[in-house]
Amino acid sequence: MPRRKSGRVAAVDWDRLAVPEARRLRELGLDEGVQVELLHQSAFGRGPIACRIGRMTVALRRHVARVIHVTPDAA
Repeated sequence: MPRRKSGRVAAVDWDRLAVPEARRLRELGLDEGVQVELLHQSAFGRGPIACRIGRMTVALRRHVARVIHVTPDAA
């Protein structure tokens, strides 16, 4: 998803996450249908990804972000 564009979580591969990681995402309110926005990612594809989940700004590890499938909002 391009930076500063919003979308909705279409699916999360919960089985690919460790139990504490899945619990943390659910506590943050991340689930299917939630609006998200990519704010920042490192230039070389390493390091965390900053995104907005609802009204919160959250840093996600790359392996966690990979299991979240997002459908871009219509322009």
